[in-house]
Amino acid sequence: MRIYFMGICGTAMGNAALLVKEQGHEVLGCDAGVYPPMSDVLANAGIELLEGFDAARLAALKPDTVVVGNAMSRGNPEVEWLLNQSEVAYISLPELFHNTVLPQRRPVVITGTHGKTTTSTLTAYLLERAGARPGWLIGGVPNDLPGGAKLGQGKPFVIEGDEYDSAFFDKRSKFIHYRPQVAVLNNLEFDHADIFRDLEDVQRTFRHFLRIIPSSGFALVNGDDANLADLLPVTWTQVIRVGTAEDNELQIRNFQDAPAGAQFELVWKGALWAQVQWSMHGLFNARNAAMAALAAALASGCEDPFAFDLSALAQFGGVRRRQDLLYTDANWTVLEDFAHHPTAVAGAIEALRAAYPERAMTVCFEPRSNTAATSRFQAEFEVALSQADRVYFGAVHRAERMRPEERLDTAAMAESLSAKGLQAAAFTSNEALFEHLQEQLQSQPGGVIVFLTNGSFDALPRRIAELFGA
Repeated sequence: MRIYFMGICGTAMGNAALLVKEQGHEVLGCDAGVYPPMSDVLANAGIELLEGFDAARLAALKPDTVVVGNAMSRGNPEVEWLLNQSEVAYISLPELFHNTVLPQRRPVVITGTHGKTTTSTLTAYLLERAGARPGWLIGGVPNDLPGGAKLGQGKPFVIEGDEYDSAFFDKRSKFIHYRPQVAVLNNLEFDHADIFRDLEDVQRTFRHFLRIIPSSGFALVNGDDANLADLLPVTWTQVIRVGTAEDNELQIRNFQDAPAGAQFELVWKGALWAQVQWSMHGLFNARNAAMAALAAALASGCEDPFAFDLSALAQFGGVRRRQDLLYTDANWTVLEDFAHHPTAVAGAIEALRAAYPERAMTVCFEPRSNTAATSRFQAEFEVALSQADRVYFGAVHRAERMRPEERLDTAAMAESLSAKGLQAAAFTSNEALFEHLQEQLQSQPGGVIVFLTNGSFDALPRRIAELFGA
């Protein structure tokens, strides 16, 4: 089959193209501005890349199927050509996976507002170390796996279950297509304000997801999350609760965090399963590990989780851009973390406080996501960021698309934080923030600089690290 990917250089689209190519299909694709690193990865795999969008070119290519990326919309010349004809089929990326990659597999679908990439990576890593020969599709860069995508030869296939919509013509959440047999529901909060109206709207799509888990499958649910508790009980599948409270079937006990890393116990139905000591920080990462451990055990076919070895957790190296250490010496540490929701921001700061308890912390926050750029969580962001010593706000992403009253007011937040005793400032450009940081570095003896964003932050994290010689 000849499959054409429209918008191929996106991480998910590019990784999916690699998997479909590995299955033996002929694969090619286009994008606006074919760019590395994905363009290099695809070219090295023998996948033809075409620049821009051209309806006449697509008509001449006559692919069997066109995979329409999530970023494509009406008005795109190739989209319009597809809609004006009925010879060439078109589908969303999640539907492609439903039809090609996931049949005959045991899909392990990792969902939740936070932690999907880390939990997916942990699950695939544990299965790989256990010899289960898993496949996976991960929306990040794992440090312990050979890449973000692998077809694998075993039954388990680990995939991030994003609640975002599938395509402009399919507004269902992506995870609805993923045939879950082992499902993780790690947490649930309101997010993606451009897609969902409110918390109940997000809960609705998770209810739909729960309904497609088979009776022989498993739903691993964060038993400490009140928003997930509202979705229970369900009677058609096996529900296992994971968390810190004593009524969870898998309990996280005796969590402690320190500069060298965290330690905790995993207790399965009252009996100790594993004592974990690792380099990761934060209780949220311990919960990610607990979810991944149980998901991997069940996906590998272990009816008794005690038979699944968790010793590999001690060597887990994490995911790039999650507590990603860019530079450190006796005085300065520079890190980058993928945080764009108040809960994630608070968790990141708390974890890094445990890792660097003696160092003053400067947090640089870029309001970039469709939710973070709005005023929806302004008060919550302010509370989360107040745990730092200094807070510098980057430019609000695409601020011009919103009315002032709808936009996150970083200047007001900086003024409020300053009144509470923090050093805080808001900048209208990321370049201005960079120049301010350069000046501040001259007058400070040391500390931790943390960049929180779900985008590139205009390369500020790397540029600051390079100032120290990284």
